[in-house]
This record gives sequence, structure tokens and C-alpha cells, in this order.
Amino acid sequence: MALINQSHPEEFILLGFADRPWLELPVFIILLITYPMAMMGNIAIILVSKLDPHLHSPMYFFLTNLSFLDMCYTTSIVPQMLFNLGSPKKTISYMGCAVQLYFFHIMGGTECLLLAIMSFDRYVAICRPLHYTLIMNQHICILLVSIVWLGGITYAVSEATVTLQLPLCGVNKLDHLICEIPVLIKTACGEKEVNELTLSVVCIFLLAVPLCLILASYASIGRAVLKMKSSEGRKKAFGTCSSHLIVVFLFYGPGISMYLQPPSSITRDQPKFMALFYGVVTPTANPFIYTLRNKDVKGALGNLVRSILSFK
Repeated sequence: MALINQSHPEEFILLGFADRPWLELPVFIILLITYPMAMMGNIAIILVSKLDPHLHSPMYFFLTNLSFLDMCYTTSIVPQMLFNLGSPKKTISYMGCAVQLYFFHIMGGTECLLLAIMSFDRYVAICRPLHYTLIMNQHICILLVSIVWLGGITYAVSEATVTLQLPLCGVNKLDHLICEIPVLIKTACGEKEVNELTLSVVCIFLLAVPLCLILASYASIGRAVLKMKSSEGRKKAFGTCSSHLIVVFLFYGPGISMYLQPPSSITRDQPKFMALFYGVVTPTANPFIYTLRNKDVKGALGNLVRSILSFK
């Protein structure tokens, strides 16, 4: 029993910005502002996609799933961040850490795969328009989303479970704002090279392979768009695809910098700022990126606001 308690402490102390206490208040205020914005923005995307019949298409079905993912993703870490930053007690229970570890990585892994599916949808819509309704029918869309969720859950459950088995030798301090797999591997004692290698290999398939497929899809899309005779068609295609590409780079960039290198080589502050970026900034920015660069979504939001005001 003593060995179990030594390997797995009852709670973790999340050091966060303990070495820079002056950062805590600004970060707390930023989170307090951006979290409600992220929730409201993503809820608005889900509502307009469901209520406006013009948006009942595969593209907006996947966008609805992305918005739901982003809401869950940011909720898995921000409330706990706010509690730690606004309180002198900067702890999380071992069970709380495990739950956060599973949920955070389920959402992150699922989003990696979903962004690849969304690029495939745009590829079919632009490069195979005559076959679009046949290929991207309702059953196929539901099947693709189910596979994406299953892939994210499989990755998170396997990696998080293996990581939680690592001995910590009584160490209960994590130099991070949240519980995240690379930081737990780095904190663990004993032999952990196998865990580092496994994480790198899995993340190659979860990050690098989907990103290559996305870039290949957009290379084909770019060629198809340049051949379009209609300037209006080109403008609409570029607007839709550029929104998705911005979201892809905002998400994959920090993710790759964090997960495609051995946890032992991660710098001290890198996990904190990367977690803030892909766990907070990206879910907040996504609704605005899709809204500002998409006339259909802007029109649907305008109709929704007008209907609410007229109802009142």
C-alpha cells in the first residue's frame, strides 16, 4: 500500500506560473473573457447549423461536430485553470487529474481526425461535385464521424492508461497548468523510453498523417479552383477552404510542436503556452474564423438574431 501511495500521490500540485506570479492575474482575466466567448460562439454555430435549412449539408454537419468538440475540449481544462489561477491552493486530485487526462486527449485526438475528414469533404465538393451527394450521403457522414470519435477515444484511453501506470516515486508536482500526457511522462521516474517512443509513433499517425492528407487534399482543391471559370465560384471556394486551413494550422502547429518530440526534450514553459493555445485560443477563434469568412453562416446568424428580436 505504501508503494501505491508513493507511486500515485493523492493529489498533484500544478505549479503553473509559480516562477512568474505576475502572469497569473492577466491569464486569469484572459481565460475569464475567452471561455464564455468560446462557449457562446460554438453554441451559435451549432444552433444556426441545426435551425437554418440552407446549412443542412455535410460541411455544416462536420462543423457542428467541430463546435461541439471545441466546447468539450476547452471545458475539460479551463474551469480547473481558473480555479488554480484564482486560488492559493493549486492542486488537483489524482482522480481529477486522470479524468482530465482522458477527456482532454479524447477531444484533442478526435479533433485531429475530424479536421482531416472536413478537408476530404471539401475535396469531394470541389473536385468531384457531380458525385458529392452520392459520396457524402448522410449514412457515410455519420459513419465517418463515428470512426473519428472511436479513433480519438481509442488513442486517449490507451495512451492515458499506459501513462498513468508510470511510477512517480513520490513526486506530486507537475510543472504545468493541467494534466497532460507528455508532462506526466517527463515527471515519471524509472524507464520511460518505451512510453516516449510509443507516444511519438501514435502521434505520427494522429497528427502527421492527417496533416499530410489535408495538405494533399488542398493541393488538389487549389488546382481545381484555379480552373474554375466563375470568379464568384472561386471566391466562395477560397473563402470556405481558407477558413478551414487557418483552423488546421492553428490546431496542428502547437500540437505537432508538443507531441512529435520526446517529452524529455520539452522545455519548461512550452507545455503551458501550448495548452493555452490549442486548448483555449483555437476553440475561441474557430467560430469567428468560420463566421467572418463564410457568407452562409453570417446570413444564418443574422436571420437567427432577427427572429429572436422579432419574437421578443
